[in-house]
Amino acid sequence: MSVLLTVENLNVSYGAIKAVQDVNFVVNNNEIVSLIGANGAGKTTILRTISGLENPTKGRILFENQNLLTMNSERIVSSGVAQVPEGRRVFSGMTVQENLQLGAFTRSKGINLKDEYALIYDQFPILKERRNQDAATLSGGEQQMLAMGRALMAQPKLLLLDEPSMGLAPLFIEKIFDIIKNVNAQGMTVLVIEQNANQALKIADRGYVLESGKITMTGTGADLLASDDVRKAYLGG
Repeated sequence: MSVLLTVENLNVSYGAIKAVQDVNFVVNNNEIVSLIGANGAGKTTILRTISGLENPTKGRILFENQNLLTMNSERIVSSGVAQVPEGRRVFSGMTVQENLQLGAFTRSKGINLKDEYALIYDQFPILKERRNQDAATLSGGEQQMLAMGRALMAQPKLLLLDEPSMGLAPLFIEKIFDIIKNVNAQGMTVLVIEQNANQALKIADRGYVLESGKITMTGTGADLLASDDVRKAYLGG
């Protein structure tokens, strides 16, 4: 497999607090990579740094051999990286379709989005039913689908998912992870960070365990699921 994303010796601090320390990992084309860890381990900080929302104190982030640290967030999205933020963050007062339209803001102006809407609605049928509805009136699971659809409207090469199962009912959690697998099967590379280690590792080709800002374990998703240390720390066993 060819490497799509490389994170090298990444360090991020908030004042005297070292949130991320000497983190190294790669994401290969067409993989699902899961980064698991407890709340406060530094997972969201890593995603925000990849997206250009945080400035590291040290390290490199290469996407298709381009240094993302030299780009602003808009250019990072244009280069092919899209993030689904923690908590969904859909735009209230705007319809479902208007939220989707915003996902394509970095693409060429004046393009016809009809075919793109059709693809998203095929992937998320409930959004088609709700397309003229205020996004704020959707359930949590429906808002997560909308946030994912909005990111896909950018036609990214790499999809970053920040805690996609947070606050969702178990039925919707299953649906969201099934959708992640389906999106990946269609050729999308995915980096997902999660506290729900069981679900995240089940779908992952490879995984990394983050503790207190440092990567402490790595392996295939199956190997990490079978690890006694991972089970004790994250799977209640």
